[in-house]
Amino acid sequence: MVATDSSHAAIRPFFSAGSSVAEQTFLEANNNGLSVYELALASLPELQSALDRLGVSHRIRLATASRAAFQGTTFQTELLASGVVTEQAYFAAMAREIGVEFLTAIEPQKLMMDDEACWAQFHRRAMHARLCEAPGRHTGIVAPDQAGWCLLKQHCEGNPDLRLRIKVVAPSRLREALLERSRPMLTRFAVGNLHDNRPDCSARNVFWPWQTYSFGMLTVLLPFAMVTVPMLALFAVHLLLVSFFIACSALRAIAAIARPPVVPMPISLPLSPDLPVYSVLVALYREAEVVPDLLVGLGLLQWPRSKIEIKLVCEEDDAETIAAIRAHPLRACVEVVLVPPSLPRTKPKALSYALPLTRGELVVLYDAEDRPHPMQLAEAWRRFEASDRELACLQAPLEIANRRAGLIASMFGFEYAALFRGLLPWLAHNRIMLPLGGTSNHFRRDVLEEVGGWDPYNVTEDADLALRLARHGYRCETLSCPTREDGPEDLVSWHNQRVRWFKGWIQTWLVHMREPGALASELPFVSFVVTQILFAGMVLSSLLHLVLIAMLLGLAVQVLFDVPMSLWQSYLVAFDIISILLGYGAFLFLGWLVLKPRDRRGFWKLCLFTPVYWTMLSWAAWCALYELWRRPHHWAKTPHRKARAF
Repeated sequence: MVATDSSHAAIRPFFSAGSSVAEQTFLEANNNGLSVYELALASLPELQSALDRLGVSHRIRLATASRAAFQGTTFQTELLASGVVTEQAYFAAMAREIGVEFLTAIEPQKLMMDDEACWAQFHRRAMHARLCEAPGRHTGIVAPDQAGWCLLKQHCEGNPDLRLRIKVVAPSRLREALLERSRPMLTRFAVGNLHDNRPDCSARNVFWPWQTYSFGMLTVLLPFAMVTVPMLALFAVHLLLVSFFIACSALRAIAAIARPPVVPMPISLPLSPDLPVYSVLVALYREAEVVPDLLVGLGLLQWPRSKIEIKLVCEEDDAETIAAIRAHPLRACVEVVLVPPSLPRTKPKALSYALPLTRGELVVLYDAEDRPHPMQLAEAWRRFEASDRELACLQAPLEIANRRAGLIASMFGFEYAALFRGLLPWLAHNRIMLPLGGTSNHFRRDVLEEVGGWDPYNVTEDADLALRLARHGYRCETLSCPTREDGPEDLVSWHNQRVRWFKGWIQTWLVHMREPGALASELPFVSFVVTQILFAGMVLSSLLHLVLIAMLLGLAVQVLFDVPMSLWQSYLVAFDIISILLGYGAFLFLGWLVLKPRDRRGFWKLCLFTPVYWTMLSWAAWCALYELWRRPHHWAKTPHRKARAF
């Protein structure tokens, strides 16, 4: 797909131009290749002359026609996807043979199209528009598909004057002009689509009035209760918070004990004319260092190049990342989408901006540092094909590749293993609402649009979208082919990322609990309970951990100075100690079960580091509460570095 430095020279993308193995496979697998090519020539003999002019050999023509027959596409689609000829050169040659002028560039401000007309063109292979080249002089411009050339030729032969009123342009040039023309419309859609259509599901306003009133009353009544009935108030609050702590531990323990068996499924590359177009979205911001690894990883994805489109979504003012991408020769299926600066500056807003520009039936989301398994798309497609439409999303497991970089990275990888190899598969197996990870989510495109897409104001758009899918009656499941990525190695990067996650989980809980009755009626009972545990419980238990540690330290001081302890205080302390031990035990047990034997070496270090790590989590949760008050929609960027070998 891309050419990179010499260290990646051995990587040959599937269906790449000049691959004699791929050509021979198609020639042997489909004997109708020549007839497909001959059929194209019969309807459009100018194609032969254009290919001669472009220097395309007979063998390449036959291989291209074979691929078209096998994939259910057209000769033109496969030829351009292969990279044998450039899009500009091909359309210029075809325009010359048809006898129509070829435009090398378009001025967007001269397009005579409204927003709806521009929007409609993004999903078409054959695009057209009207251009005002001068006052009173309007020209039709077209970027034909293979059948479009035949129609254009017929119309020009029937009406010779048409050649003076119509011009041909390469699809990418017309698309660039349409994108420039549509920037305000796409920005409005990205920022306001969900809020305008489903304000009850948008985190634009974090608190609804009744929630603000309730929290205000709580801040008044709780101190009053602490003054008037301190023992009773402290016991009640303590019991409530610890119950959430125990519920989180119980959920992990159940997932560990009842973990579904892992059944390896053989995955082969699907070669079928029924394969859909797959849209790959990658949001990048200040990611210049990881661009080479990203392009190589995407280039290894096993999917026909004529049926995949990759959108690298960048902020328009991120000049360094854009320059890093354009330093590499990109294949025809790769497009750089530039998002105009606007608030909120979040990943889900960038994804919402790019989604209307895609045409795939299936959509997958990756992060800039991801290295997805080459067969991941194939596995997802087979799972979607074998399931009903209620299966809306498939989550690939995330594996941390730099676990040996230090204790923080090691614990982060351990936590990910417990989540993506333990908890999520158990939730999926039992058809319980599962929170998506922020990357490697494979969606049915129509379902994603039906539920409103991503919320640009939610800083954990994955968790919010998972809950919204569940409320609409859809389910999410997990894949076996993983995505490898690097976790944070230093405390600052880890802390900023975790603060954002906690803040987003609080946002998600507040949004979906605006009408608790509606949420309870739309979710199965077990899913409703698990939702409370995963979002409210995880945050509250993290907040509580620091409080419990402080209380235990206070107890140590009390014992040290021989201060007598009351009976109720003894009960609370015993309850706290048991809760903490259960929490640590369930966390470590679930993670240990899903680790591969070679990854269990040094497990004792993780056990010793767990109290420190949970204290770090607790501090991050308290910081998230503060951020939710001060800057609820701020996206704390996690820096990524070039992948290292461990």
